[in-house]
Amino acid sequence: MGSRRDFLEKLSVSAISLPILYSPAKLFAAPSEPYEGPVLRVAIMGLGGYATRVAKAMESCKRAKLVGLISGTPSKVVDWRAKYDIPEKNCYNYENFDKIKNNADIDVVYVITPNGLHKDQVIRVAKAGKHVICEKPMGINAKEGQEMVDACKKANVKLLVGYRMHYEPKTVEVIRMRQNGEFGKLKFFQGLSGFAIGDPTQWRLNKELAGGGAMMDIGIYSINGARYMLGEEPIWVTAQETKTDPVKFKEGVDETIQFQMGFPSGAVASCLSTYAMRHLDRFFLNGEKGYAEMQPSTGYGPIEGRTHKGELTQPHITHQTLQMDGMAQLIFEGVQPIVPVDGEEGLKDLKIIDAIYEAVKTGKKVDL
Repeated sequence: MGSRRDFLEKLSVSAISLPILYSPAKLFAAPSEPYEGPVLRVAIMGLGGYATRVAKAMESCKRAKLVGLISGTPSKVVDWRAKYDIPEKNCYNYENFDKIKNNADIDVVYVITPNGLHKDQVIRVAKAGKHVICEKPMGINAKEGQEMVDACKKANVKLLVGYRMHYEPKTVEVIRMRQNGEFGKLKFFQGLSGFAIGDPTQWRLNKELAGGGAMMDIGIYSINGARYMLGEEPIWVTAQETKTDPVKFKEGVDETIQFQMGFPSGAVASCLSTYAMRHLDRFFLNGEKGYAEMQPSTGYGPIEGRTHKGELTQPHITHQTLQMDGMAQLIFEGVQPIVPVDGEEGLKDLKIIDAIYEAVKTGKKVDL
């Protein structure tokens, strides 16, 4: 990434329209140097398990800071305020958070709530004049996603999606190798994304709140991974669903879906999304000149992988720390990650998810 960034900087005089690319290596190369630039002031909406992870990761950020809370549970607000020294004036509930419009101390709201709530919450934040980071999937279908993109454009605020892997160093290195042609003509991608889900009463197994099942929560990693590993957009999908527990996985909540995607170059992807199998977190990319394999490929802990050139040795940095610092750079300086994290990127994944569900329902190949 560093050489690519340097190359772009050298071209800046003759090609000033080219975007500056984010480099995790440069961002964290000299931790002893104090950072004196702008700090992105973040309010988190939804104080659940993943929000806890994001908040902890932000303690190590240079460019982003947790300054506000939005929650429907007063006791959580009390605990979080004490832990992160959040002023009372920066705390809201789901009924009154529109008032952030009048709070100059908040720049962006990170929406980390159930999928089915994203659209309305994101649009309300946009109308309040604040930038939005929305956890993925951005919405429960492409129609919702388009409404969210349109609302943020109308309000002239940025809509970003929590694609932490777009900042992860080993992932960035594989994408860089692909961009440089080191795998040759790409032929095949495999993505396996799944775990055995627990509590049957949780919102992820509620059609209204989740918008589906495993595909919305974990299958999206293989969809997005296929796109950034191959560097193309799929032109067709086919899919097959397997359901072994119709009590736990009710109508409209998928347990396991195998899906295939075809790409303009002729490359194909074969993927599995499931809530019923353990130890599934693997990407494999095959090209005429080489390969890349990553396992784990998207988990929170250190990503592990190798290519035909050897082990991937980039250092592990907490993904959400990189993500939030990277998004601060994007908002303040226009520094783009190697793969976009904007609303249009989120919308592309939602269109593919819609097509996969249609393929499951019809048994037919669906063109995109």
